[in-house]
Amino acid sequence: MDRKKLAVIHIVKKELGLSDEEYRAILEKHAGVRSAKDLDDRGFRRLMHYFVRSRHYRSGRDDITLRQKMFIRHLAAEAGWDENHFVNFMKKYYKRTALDSFSRKEASKLIESLKNIIKHRNG
Repeated sequence: MDRKKLAVIHIVKKELGLSDEEYRAILEKHAGVRSAKDLDDRGFRRLMHYFVRSRHYRSGRDDITLRQKMFIRHLAAEAGWDENHFVNFMKKYYKRTALDSFSRKEASKLIESLKNIIKHRNG
């Protein structure tokens, strides 16, 4: 299992406030393993699909979604940014320091910004 994917799994576990016991039960039920290190790509996709659609994650109607948070984290990693760089970017351009404070609409704008930065960097 790729380190970035493991990091995403553990971020989601923390955001959902899952106990270790709950987390391992979900891993076993939805991916057939007891440790995220044992996941293959298919198991990872099944686990993420479960997390995104589960009742464990309910946000307000206008709050940033778990899927948006995961995608934003992925884009920041793809840009090669560490957490400090990412927080400074959010502060400078969005006057925010935490992803949880974004609305769905603001998160969409942040996603587009990150995609454009990656495109111009690679372009």
